[in-house]
Amino acid sequence: MAMAHDELLGYLREGFPDAEIILTDLAGDNNHWQAEIVSEQFIGKTRVAQHQLVYAALKGTMDGADGQLHALALKTRAPK
Repeated sequence: MAMAHDELLGYLREGFPDAEIILTDLAGDNNHWQAEIVSEQFIGKTRVAQHQLVYAALKGTMDGADGQLHALALKTRAPK
C-alpha cells in the first residue's frame, strides 16, 4: 500500500507540531519517502532515539504486512 503526502505529513505534524518537515517522494509512487525533520524534541537525543520518536509518531503504519508505508529514509536533527 502507498501513503499520500498529506497523510504522512499529518502523522508527522501531529507528532512534531514545532518541526520543520520536508517530505520527498523518492520514487514518485507514494511508497518510498524521505523525511527531513528538524525539531526541538530531538535536543539531547541520539540519532536512534530521534528515529524511534518518528516511528512512534507514525502509529504502526510501517509495521507488518498491513503497513501503509513501505520505505522511509530519515534525516533528523535538533535546531541549531
